[in-house]
Amino acid sequence: MEGGDKWKILFFGGTGYIGKYMVRASVALGHPTTVYARPLSSDSIPPTNLHLRDELEAIGVTIVEGELEEHEKMVSAMREADVVISALPYPLVPAQLKIIQAIKHAGNIKRFLPSDFGVEEDRITALPPFQAFLDKKKCIRRATEAAGIPYTYVSANCFGAYFINYLLHPSEQRNDVLIFGTGDGKVVLNYEEDIARYTIKVACDPRACNRVVIYRLPKNILSQIELTSLWEKKTGRTLERVHIPEEEIVKLSQTLPDPQNIPLSIIHSVFVKGDLMSYELKEDDIEVSRLYPDMDYTSIDQLLDIFLTGNPPPPACAAFA
Repeated sequence: MEGGDKWKILFFGGTGYIGKYMVRASVALGHPTTVYARPLSSDSIPPTNLHLRDELEAIGVTIVEGELEEHEKMVSAMREADVVISALPYPLVPAQLKIIQAIKHAGNIKRFLPSDFGVEEDRITALPPFQAFLDKKKCIRRATEAAGIPYTYVSANCFGAYFINYLLHPSEQRNDVLIFGTGDGKVVLNYEEDIARYTIKVACDPRACNRVVIYRLPKNILSQIELTSLWEKKTGRTLERVHIPEEEIVKLSQTLPDPQNIPLSIIHSVFVKGDLMSYELKEDDIEVSRLYPDMDYTSIDQLLDIFLTGNPPPPACAAFA
């Protein structure tokens, strides 16, 4: 399928933090869209999830209820799809081995996107708690390749709205801001809606088959110090910069219990070491804004305006991904 054909897309984790953005983008781009979700009878389904399911069904999404342990049910859903996108959260990353087994059994899936959507795990080395998480993601990549499943790996870097809420606390009118290390490490903060739209496009693009696609949107590359200064300019306030030394972050990552140690080790990788921009893109690397040069995206400057004057996304309760 090429050109204007629409691909049937099946989501796992489609009611989660980044998953819901992708499901909406899939529908908006005209693809028949299905979400494989836990049964409503499950005790762990929060009320917000129920409202979201109603919203998704209202825009044309098909909900298939099932557990990841129900192999035949997953296979049946996959046989009605062309693309499988997993947006499962951190604790369920290893469970994607069951999705891979079902894809192999179904035999018809033209593309699989595992739950990456963060740093490029094959190119960085992080502190042990975060590295253990990245190693689990790498295992899913290697299992996908070993199974001979066509794939696209998405390195979307940081969720922009999530980290603006986390770093700046815009709804709290705070007068200080925590700066990790020197605050000079370059990061990439991409708006979740843009990550979603780009991901649906690459999932159906022959050029992205069996490739890694990196989301380094040029207007969204900045340091934490630059982000803070930009926020100060927009709000007219001067924020006290409270620096947390690298040594303290490393120590906390070593002493806090799991999983509390993971966010600190992610902060060290992303904001202190600047791992998102620590490697050069090679000639055969795919950077998403170069792949779709005519596609508009929300700059970090525009995203801050949304927080100031629009209807900003609420803070996410999910852990870093």
